[in-house]
Amino acid sequence: MTALTANLIEIFSAIQGEGINVGTRQIFVRFGGCDLRCAYCDSQHTWTKQPTCSIEQTPGERDFVTHDNPIELPQLLTWVDRQNQPHLHDSISITGGEPLLHATFLAEFLPQVKALTNLPIYLETGGHRPQQLNQVLANLDLVGMDIKLPSVSGETHWGKHREFLQLCHDAKVDVFVKIIISQTTDPIELRQAAELVANVSDRIVIFLQPMTALAETHTNPHLAAPRPEQVLAWQALMKEYLPQIRVVPQTHKMLGQL
Repeated sequence: MTALTANLIEIFSAIQGEGINVGTRQIFVRFGGCDLRCAYCDSQHTWTKQPTCSIEQTPGERDFVTHDNPIELPQLLTWVDRQNQPHLHDSISITGGEPLLHATFLAEFLPQVKALTNLPIYLETGGHRPQQLNQVLANLDLVGMDIKLPSVSGETHWGKHREFLQLCHDAKVDVFVKIIISQTTDPIELRQAAELVANVSDRIVIFLQPMTALAETHTNPHLAAPRPEQVLAWQALMKEYLPQIRVVPQTHKMLGQL
């Protein structure tokens, strides 16, 4: 029988910088490979599977050791368990890349890692792979899904986003939506996103996340933070549809935890 393996980028302990879990301590398990090419992506090294991965030895110490990919499931469980020091972490973040490209692996890994660590499982995803989501939904405690605005990301996945969000809601899995905004954001797309979410449930929270560009790219309008008056107007527009529209920047960049 062939062992289950996955391509990893890294495992480390850090403070969550986005969404509902912002400010909490998490074990991050970052998978390699992504089928999207968002214009603002600050993790382009995750787009393709990598020959090696970086594994932190001590939570928060950045004492990484390099290992060859792919990684077998028992080895990954051992590494996560080593990170799981008593009372330190609030949850495990399954991230990427696009982690749902590893759905078959995750369907086996998630129930085992939850039983081992007793930590909630948080999935960070582009929100465009509903079929793969179905394979792992039963093992998730929270989903943070993107809605990709074409005017900002260059990607268009409205139908998949709608199906994905509905699956989370129907399964009674907690879910929130993250939308990256920049100076090039089209307000018509924000209205479309608000309508999409409201049609599933008006209790779902949307996080508007202003672009926080790296210094060398800040002159590109696609990567430049929107002006304050833009953010205020867009929040007001979306609150015509939903009560919970929160504006939270990428705090992990401010903390130097890329």
